[in-house]
Amino acid sequence: QVQLVESGGGLVQAGGSLRLSCAASGRTFSRNAMGWFRQAPGKEREFVAAISWSGGVTNYADFVKGRFTISRDNAKNTVYLQMNSLKPEDTAVYYCAAVGTLVTGAPTNKLAYYYWGQGTQVTVSS
Repeated sequence: QVQLVESGGGLVQAGGSLRLSCAASGRTFSRNAMGWFRQAPGKEREFVAAISWSGGVTNYADFVKGRFTISRDNAKNTVYLQMNSLKPEDTAVYYCAAVGTLVTGAPTNKLAYYYWGQGTQVTVSS
């Protein structure tokens, strides 16, 4: 079993920055990719960014390219999401996720992910 815990959310003004962290514990697999998703009230959970543990491949949703950066620190079993130039429409609960099977690359489809954290709230005011 893999446990994921997000942190770093909060309230920020438009144009500001936040850095989210996702700490993983329990059973892990070297080829598991990690991803960030977000969900706003009344909307479906959507892909934000993903990174592969074994290949260094990253993928981003179009609406965050140039603003968000996903990274990892394998020594700390932690994945980060640096969010810059935040917009009010970025307001959502942000979830960390890990795939449950051996995969290649960094999947963008939420159906590829099995383990999920409980989420951290990000609120951007205008």
